[in-house]
Amino acid sequence: QVQLVESGGGLVQPGGSLRLSCAASGSIFSSNAMGWYRQAPGKERELVARITSGGSTNYADSVKGRFTISRDNAKNTGYLQMNSLKPEDTAVYYCNADRALRVAYWGYDYWGQGTQVTVSS
Repeated sequence: QVQLVESGGGLVQPGGSLRLSCAASGSIFSSNAMGWYRQAPGKERELVARITSGGSTNYADSVKGRFTISRDNAKNTGYLQMNSLKPEDTAVYYCNADRALRVAYWGYDYWGQGTQVTVSS
């Protein structure tokens, strides 16, 4: 059973924009924070943006001012608007809950398939 589905990635030129979407089956994001993570080749997965159920947001310094995270609690869906994209933003992007919650909810550290973002001219 698919639990998390990320979409919206693709190939974009430097300076371009993409909007990622994350659809969750079940209630993991209900009343809980959700985050967008990314993993570039040869690097560890990192948290780039996080939003609480109340709408408070945090961003990695590398994306601050360029990325905007949002959510639709009624639809159990999250979004990541990415502007002024740079080649170093190239990575597979994932959405998920905080680690303690996702392990408790799914019984292990589950991740969806992610969506590939490639920034290149």
